[in-house]
Amino acid sequence: MTEFSANLGFLWTELPLPDAIRAAKAAGFDAVECHWPFDTPSGAIIAALEETGLKMLGLNTRRGSKPGDNGLSALPDRRDEARALIDEAVDYAAVIDTGKIHVMAGFASGDAAHRCFVENLRYACDRAAPHGITIMIEPLNRYDAPGYFLSTTTAAKAIIAEVARDNMALMFDCYHVQLMEGDLSHRLADLQPLIAHIQFAGVPARGRPDEGEVNFAHIFRTIDGLGWTAPLGAEYKPGGDTAATLGWMSTLR
Repeated sequence: MTEFSANLGFLWTELPLPDAIRAAKAAGFDAVECHWPFDTPSGAIIAALEETGLKMLGLNTRRGSKPGDNGLSALPDRRDEARALIDEAVDYAAVIDTGKIHVMAGFASGDAAHRCFVENLRYACDRAAPHGITIMIEPLNRYDAPGYFLSTTTAAKAIIAEVARDNMALMFDCYHVQLMEGDLSHRLADLQPLIAHIQFAGVPARGRPDEGEVNFAHIFRTIDGLGWTAPLGAEYKPGGDTAATLGWMSTLR
């Protein structure tokens, strides 16, 4: 049976993060994940995870310190700040026993940005490896994040090969991939060896997964057929009360 992780960057955002973890457990989720938990004391997160028995699957590096930032790791003129954010994410993830970190690239383009991103990813992988943490990159679509450095799985695959670290992987977000490339079933199968985490949301509105153009009942069966057993990340915009949108958990599971 398919398992699901609640992305608390989108779900129950009105609650403090520890209470959002508890709400996810009460709603029947099998795990949780988040975006930027760093302003919440790690002890409060640990207590909520222990109380609920849930695992925090992953988190992101901070977007940055300036308005409009969406990651810094592909910005050559902000290398030191990018690495400080990587250090912060690795240290926090290690304390709360989170095994995956999405290193955000930011708005950039060109050869210098490419070299910078690869170098920072190697730094992140080497920094994370002693803790058993996997570093992930995620292509973002051009509608929600125009100008973001990484927008396709093809580019991500090439970067992962260039970084050449055992703990470098792909975060496959079905929402972003459908908008940019489509062909979800084949891409999931072809890229499976590189994928560390899978996320989903309805397309094109990024709402609940039982609305929109993608048949997620089929996609989830496809993922199950690939032998995937880890929880899939529900990263969608509930548009109101999260609990009122969760009917898909029974119909699609």
